[in-house]
Amino acid sequence: MFPAFGRRRFRDLSEQEILALAISSEEDDARIYRQYAERLRAEFPASAAVFDGMADEEDGHRRRLIDLHRTRFGDVIPLIRREHVAGYYARRPVWLVENLPIERIRDEAEAMERQAEQFYRTAAARVQDAETRSLLGDLAAAEAQHEKRADELVAEHLDGDTRDEESRASHRQFVLTWVQPGLAGLMDGSVSTLAPIFATAFATQDTWTTFLVGLAASVGAGISMGFTEAASDDGELSGRGSPLKRGIAAGVMTTLGGLGHALPYLIPHFWTATIVATIVVFVELWAIAWIQKRYMQTPFLRAAFQVVLGGALVFAAGVLIGSG
Repeated sequence: MFPAFGRRRFRDLSEQEILALAISSEEDDARIYRQYAERLRAEFPASAAVFDGMADEEDGHRRRLIDLHRTRFGDVIPLIRREHVAGYYARRPVWLVENLPIERIRDEAEAMERQAEQFYRTAAARVQDAETRSLLGDLAAAEAQHEKRADELVAEHLDGDTRDEESRASHRQFVLTWVQPGLAGLMDGSVSTLAPIFATAFATQDTWTTFLVGLAASVGAGISMGFTEAASDDGELSGRGSPLKRGIAAGVMTTLGGLGHALPYLIPHFWTATIVATIVVFVELWAIAWIQKRYMQTPFLRAAFQVVLGGALVFAAGVLIGSG
């Protein structure tokens, strides 16, 4: 098997390069933890303090590794990073993680520590040189101790009440930023496009024309809803979060809500397509009612009455207009 183009095999690295790789990895992890801390500091100061402490621990490991490198190989550290080595554990980009719920960020940090420990232990088992094996074993032990230290920091800064409070705050923010705009978009896309799609279907009985009308109505509604949501509130005073995120949630869900009952008209047989689209509408409306109950604490019967009855009336209006 060949390594990825431009990457070194781990077994081809010298002991100096292995040490340099460990130094750069510790530096990267410290930066990641500090970015997590900055992301959480305003809303979750206790968790931010945990990640500040973990970053300080990584800095301490890096200094120990640099001292060891200076003793064995001198002051010039080779430039080698994890992306230079085939098969070396990768870190997810921070921007893919920092917008996740706080529990997921904590889980990601725990996974980072486990990956580092496992890598060093596996590497130590593969090398033959006793001194190198000892070095890699020490690094594995350091990572294991770091994971223990992370648990100590969590216990120090995050008692049960604080952790529960942060989890509730994270859930509220998730609902405000993603669920509410997405639900509004899904309702708008599912309900508002019913009339034009089914009016076109029964007026023309042409499935392709109906699909094009549904596609245009869905995409147009999604763009309009997305811009409206993003422009209506910058989130600073309301605390609803980033207008870009809310606009994306509203726009995408609006489009999907309309496409749900437009896509069946790709079926060339009119009545088959119409029956499938009607079933999709039924599922969509009840799904919206369930989402309202699940995330918005709306009583299920009230949500069903509002959504299903309203959608049924719009659906009936479209059919009557198209048939007339």
